[in-house]
Amino acid sequence: MTKRIGIDELQAGMLIEQLDRSWLSTPFFRHKMTITSHQQIAQLKACGVQTLVVRIDAEPVQEAPAPEQSLADDSNVPAVEEPVSAPPVVPFEEELAVARQVYQAAKTVIQDAMHDTRLGRAINVDAVRAVVTDMTDSVFRNPDALSSLSRLKRFDEYTFYHSVNTSLLAMSLGQSLGFDRAAIHLAGVGTLLHDIGKTKVPLEILNKPGRFEAHEMEIMKQHVLRGVEVLASTTDLGDSYVQPALEHHERVNGAGYPNRRAQKDISQFGLITAIVDIYDAMTSDRCYHKGQPAHQALQLLYRLSLEGHLDPTLVQQFIQVVGVYPVGSVVELNTGETGIVKQVNHEAPLAPVVLLVKSAGNALLSQPIEHDLSGQTATPRRSITTVLAPQQAGLDPTLYLDKKAA
Repeated sequence: MTKRIGIDELQAGMLIEQLDRSWLSTPFFRHKMTITSHQQIAQLKACGVQTLVVRIDAEPVQEAPAPEQSLADDSNVPAVEEPVSAPPVVPFEEELAVARQVYQAAKTVIQDAMHDTRLGRAINVDAVRAVVTDMTDSVFRNPDALSSLSRLKRFDEYTFYHSVNTSLLAMSLGQSLGFDRAAIHLAGVGTLLHDIGKTKVPLEILNKPGRFEAHEMEIMKQHVLRGVEVLASTTDLGDSYVQPALEHHERVNGAGYPNRRAQKDISQFGLITAIVDIYDAMTSDRCYHKGQPAHQALQLLYRLSLEGHLDPTLVQQFIQVVGVYPVGSVVELNTGETGIVKQVNHEAPLAPVVLLVKSAGNALLSQPIEHDLSGQTATPRRSITTVLAPQQAGLDPTLYLDKKAA
């Protein structure tokens, strides 16, 4: 049995069936919820809720003391099984072979999810959780292998690659911040689905080869709330999983959208997703712009953090994760040779592993030569002097780094 009551009559233990406004105007995103604390009632009041429909035959529950909240706190967070022992750390090259397979599986899963959403079908959440579990395992075995694959991009499948890249970058950043497996898994699922609302944007706007008109931008911005609606209505994912979709365009200075939230009102998952979303978008070829070199995208992130758009601490940590010279960067050495960064060196950020592909005379080598700039004993000691645009150097890093790429 249901009954409409005033907000002042709401008590812990009551099951809310309906509000007098959209759930999207509250922090909960759900179509139904059971009140478990007076804090939730206060939040609903703060959102302007005055009346609501509750199920009055539900058993009341006692409000428990609020536990210390962690990033993964969510009543709907599924248990992510912990292995008996953590996966062993394996060499980069060995894990890279596995990571490639996981990456392609993730791309297929998000491609299927977006296809199902366009057709009005429910997302296969089990498939999403399963592939993110594989991604989590890879991150714990070697965090650099999977994140290095964020260079994989194809113009004609941007949305799918972007979803996977933001997910793996968010997971790698979470791992570097000390997140546990459950929190990393949560971040992976949420960011993999963060752009699901773009399936509700007309294709002629989504793929427009040029700047949006003002009215088109307003339609494009709707992908945020449309995505939240899809996740809330077709999945059993908890609120924390929805935060990346809702908050990835919010900014710490309150200048973002859709709710112009300031930093104190944005979840850490939302703050992280904003960073990795911008980074991958900046480094990707789109129908309306050429992707920028990774180091330029990092410079932009740093500037945005100084200007108050992004969390500066998280940006600095992200730069540590992807490296001063991210994988795929084309670099010129002090010897005049040209190389491509193959692996980041976190202990010596200025000395990554590079593949030498051109001689000092700019002649293309018949076979690339791998060189670890941190472990040099012979002279001359090579060092990076300049980062080059791939087009400027006449090189496609993907051809050297991953001949198995899709």
